[in-house]
Amino acid sequence: MGDARPALAVDVGGTKLAVGVADPGGRLITSAHRPTPRDLDAEQLWRTLDAQITQVLRTAGVRGAAELAGVGCGCGGPMEWPAGRVSPLNIPAWRAFPLRDRLAERFSGIPVRLHNDAICMVAAEHWRGAGQGSSNVLGMVVSTGVGGGLILDGHLVKGASGNAGHIGHVVVDPADGPVCTCGGFGCLEAIARGPALVTWAQGEGWRPGQAGATAKDLADDGAQGHAVGQAALRRAGRALGIAIASATHLCDLEVVSVGGGLSQAGALLFDPLEEALRAHAKMHFARQVRVVPAALGQSAGLVGAAALIFVPERYWAGG
Repeated sequence: MGDARPALAVDVGGTKLAVGVADPGGRLITSAHRPTPRDLDAEQLWRTLDAQITQVLRTAGVRGAAELAGVGCGCGGPMEWPAGRVSPLNIPAWRAFPLRDRLAERFSGIPVRLHNDAICMVAAEHWRGAGQGSSNVLGMVVSTGVGGGLILDGHLVKGASGNAGHIGHVVVDPADGPVCTCGGFGCLEAIARGPALVTWAQGEGWRPGQAGATAKDLADDGAQGHAVGQAALRRAGRALGIAIASATHLCDLEVVSVGGGLSQAGALLFDPLEEALRAHAKMHFARQVRVVPAALGQSAGLVGAAALIFVPERYWAGG
């Protein structure tokens, strides 16, 4: 009989910190999330996450590491993998932060596995979401940043450094694209990530000078007919469609599952995405790809973190 103990699942992103406890089937028993603090140093941010973990375990009735099958964690990249030293572009406080070691110190004696948050997302969608039954899946997180993870021939592709699938840094506008946080320019992330869209829209006259305006505000205004809000989502959707067309030609994909906060914009994002994808995906095999919203929604990161513990033969090949 398999291990019936639950796993602790952690999802660290530029927008939110999420923690949950999942059963071996991938069902979340309990979970909690909070906005990612912007004004803390590295140790303060760790203590904030640690306190959140403590609270979630208490709610789930888990009294210690011995009652867990393991700890799975997704975090924004890039990172040193499998060592788990993380340097998320959208969390400046952490540079080469030893997140896996910190979790292992807290939960000694059980597996602790950490991967890119977008890789956790695609693991979740392949295991329990929109990619079930498909062998070749790209999962994308479109939020504070744009990340991705690849399942090919039914297994995670990790790449030379564990960062394979980083579609946010595929170049989609080499001529006129904006500078990216990675140091390049014209990257998908530089155009389609939420904060970049807000900056672009404010330059076009949407809520000019308003501090704290978010991509959700922008999408909500677009849904109400605001022309700049709609144009911003078209801008993001077009960039996503171009990047997905390139990835599909390269990897012969069946399904692309798009999650993250911006994916909640619905047709405002997905209609221009489909238009650009179909304009650029002209090879016969590439025309078969389906682009769908993440079936697991905002829970995908936590479910995928749990998959690192419960289905390691597919989604984990580290130490």
